[in-house]
Amino acid sequence: MRTEFLRPIDGLRLAEEYRALLRPGESEAGANGTVHRLPRFFYEIGSWEEAHEIRLAPHFTLAELVLVDCREARLLLSQFPHYVPCAILLLARFLEDRSPAHQVGGPKSIHAWGTAANIYRIGDTFLSDTKSVEKYRTIAASLSPAVFVRPFGREKGQTSDHLHIDLGYASLTPRECSEPS
Repeated sequence: MRTEFLRPIDGLRLAEEYRALLRPGESEAGANGTVHRLPRFFYEIGSWEEAHEIRLAPHFTLAELVLVDCREARLLLSQFPHYVPCAILLLARFLEDRSPAHQVGGPKSIHAWGTAANIYRIGDTFLSDTKSVEKYRTIAASLSPAVFVRPFGREKGQTSDHLHIDLGYASLTPRECSEPS
């Protein structure tokens, strides 16, 4: 893995325009009322070229997962540097040997933590029917009790055209960063 380019940044020290969009360490309530803290620590990515050089896992470069929470803010999507939650390393590890397809989520989505991905294809198999989604859902869920995979269906909390896999509201503090007590 080539991770030597990863530069951890304390989100509380970013310029105000980035802090306002990323909201490092702030509380966020989910649709069911649970409250979690948004990531405070990020890796700073200087360019697309750099994102393509950084290998998070044998089959994943950072470029494949860099758009974890950029849909709602043009600054976060179109300009560098990009800031991705440090937990992206956890997601890459769990997705290893899986399809690299990924889609960003909404403002309160688990994707904002850098710990969730939507997978639309594995090898030549498109995940768009009960049989394919449930087959890979079972495999993904067997990786760890920490892995949540949405069931197939068309109701809220289900999926009918991809495999949603997430590791929950994980946060990673790089060893070279410090959180005040």
